[in-house]
Amino acid sequence: MARWSKWRLIAALGAMTVALIAAMLSPSATAAAHAKSSPLRDAATVTVPPGVTAGVAVFDRQTGTFTEQLNSTMQFRSASLVKLLIALDYLYNRDPAQEIPASDRAQLNTMLRSSDDGAASDFWVRNGGGAIVTRMSRLLKLSDTNPPPAGQEGMWGYTTMSAADTVKIYRYVLDEAATPVRDLIMGNLRQSTRCSTTDLFDQHFGIAGAFDRPWAVKQGWSGFGGRENGTCRPATSARSGKAPAINVTDPALHTTGTVGAGDRSIVAVFTLHPTGTPYGKAYTDLGRLTRSLTVPGSVRPAGTWFGTWSSGVNVRPSASTNPDALLQLPAGVEVLVGCQKEGQTVSVPPYTNQWWAYLPQYGGYVTNIYISSPDNQLPGVPVCGEQ
Repeated sequence: MARWSKWRLIAALGAMTVALIAAMLSPSATAAAHAKSSPLRDAATVTVPPGVTAGVAVFDRQTGTFTEQLNSTMQFRSASLVKLLIALDYLYNRDPAQEIPASDRAQLNTMLRSSDDGAASDFWVRNGGGAIVTRMSRLLKLSDTNPPPAGQEGMWGYTTMSAADTVKIYRYVLDEAATPVRDLIMGNLRQSTRCSTTDLFDQHFGIAGAFDRPWAVKQGWSGFGGRENGTCRPATSARSGKAPAINVTDPALHTTGTVGAGDRSIVAVFTLHPTGTPYGKAYTDLGRLTRSLTVPGSVRPAGTWFGTWSSGVNVRPSASTNPDALLQLPAGVEVLVGCQKEGQTVSVPPYTNQWWAYLPQYGGYVTNIYISSPDNQLPGVPVCGEQ
């Protein structure tokens, strides 16, 4: 610990020197050091779908101001967002020059990239459970973050967090943490996988769907059922997206991370949905909410958003049912269509259609039959290769 304290002192002195030089060279550099008040859009202009409870914060690191704040200090159960604190706690008391054991690094990678629950549970038990949250709350001066309640100490996903505290966490990682810590955490979040490793859910909702890269994301979800309801698998039969009866809390879906070159904006959106909300419906609602936000530095993806219908809809690598499916869409989810092309004729009585929609965010095709549009061809969508 003495060596770590010495290292922190040296790092702090070095950081202060760099900061002073930067301040002299750039008068605007100090503006981003503090979160300042800025005129916010009327909260009513943020699209919060009916029945959804939301907590939102968007922070522009370039100007040091919030562009969006809506219920930003409201507490939500964190679900997998607490994995940010689990990773920070593990790394904080290590000498950055000390190599992380290969097994621990592998678990950190899958926990942050693919939201692996087993890795989170291992670190949670090894490092003191709720004490992890207490230590990190104190270090980062978090106001709305608390460990799981008494009697549920092992349920790390019951940690409470808020959008405002999440912005503080990312600001710490980006602006104060040691370089190896920042690189490990942000490097993994930039490599977020579409499919989670534990329950096979599609986790590229919210930020990952609303904006083009560069982005880095850590997502959270809870209350949509277990592995059997995951969508990252080829389907042989339709399945219901309804949350199982054993759910005792409202389904939660959260998207957090950074957007834009240089991680310009920090975005945190927490949502709760009515009991029984299908995953695809929550996915769509969170996407619409996120797309309504003012996020400096963001680039919106090209294409047109359409609804889908049915469950077990396969995404194929080509416009044919012959290749194995890449994965399936969450039931009824809204998708971004980049172009369309003619391919194998598909019949799903009473519908027959030879047109297929290309979904750039999935890297594959779905038959236009399952796109919510009345005609065989989608209006306003170019033919692939003719854009």
